[in-house]
Amino acid sequence: MVRRFLCILLSLFFCLSAASGEGSSAATLEDVTEYPPAEYTFKKSRVASYQSDTLIYTIESFTLDSIQCYLTKIWVKDPERQIRKVNAPWGTDLAKPMVLAKSVPEIVLAANASGYITERYPDIPESYPGTPEDYYFTTLGSLVITDGEVLRYLSGIPFYGLALSGNGIDLYRGADPETVLMTDPRQTWAFFEPCAMQAFGVDLLPETDTWPLADRNHRRTILARVNRNNYLLLHVRRNNNAYGLSLHRLNRFFSRHFVTEWVYNLDGGPSSALMYKTQKKNARLTLLAENEQRVADIIGFTE
Repeated sequence: MVRRFLCILLSLFFCLSAASGEGSSAATLEDVTEYPPAEYTFKKSRVASYQSDTLIYTIESFTLDSIQCYLTKIWVKDPERQIRKVNAPWGTDLAKPMVLAKSVPEIVLAANASGYITERYPDIPESYPGTPEDYYFTTLGSLVITDGEVLRYLSGIPFYGLALSGNGIDLYRGADPETVLMTDPRQTWAFFEPCAMQAFGVDLLPETDTWPLADRNHRRTILARVNRNNYLLLHVRRNNNAYGLSLHRLNRFFSRHFVTEWVYNLDGGPSSALMYKTQKKNARLTLLAENEQRVADIIGFTE
């Protein structure tokens, strides 16, 4: 009888232990940041890939409405350290994306990023003080930061764009620059104010026929965040007589295939560029998408 009682107690002990073990296996940060996330069900023809303990990427080629596109799926272990921005000479000139990418030997993957201002593209928001000449060859945005150095800070003028901090890349829509600075950002990228395409599944683009840039078929560079460690880069190319895709069409593409925190339209058109390095010995950066035009800055991913 005593033996039977002891057996029952032991059985209860092991059951409780097992239940405790199941409770402790709840999702941790590492579970959430594994590559690729469950949302990456979209798979097409692989062009290139890279895998290390700190960086993973896969570039896939596919067509959307007969237009060739490249989708790059990216995982970085430490985004604050591994995601870099490289500027062209500030206020004096623009530079080829490949030239900027090669200036940081650690860069494994890179793309064109912010929009910029020149005599050819003089789209300066009315809220900017000063004259157009003050902003030639610089990126758009009331707050410009590169590697922690503040290059522009227009107090009281809202910031529309992306900022990298310990939380990864965050999207800001009309935030006070001081609020952004409180997160101790390392880098910022910005383009036109309406370039935020969607956030948590909500379409943020201006309505059709209200913003020509969103309506036109064009070459594109689009960045999306899945979570702190996982990002998507979409490059849309020009095919013969077809000139690309509209932002409205691409918003539907992201909504159908991915669960993202936000989707953002970076500078596109002739500025579009996608550069990657494989793990082959002595591998060099390879240019995959067009690179016809100089740009103000790039976004790069390093080991």
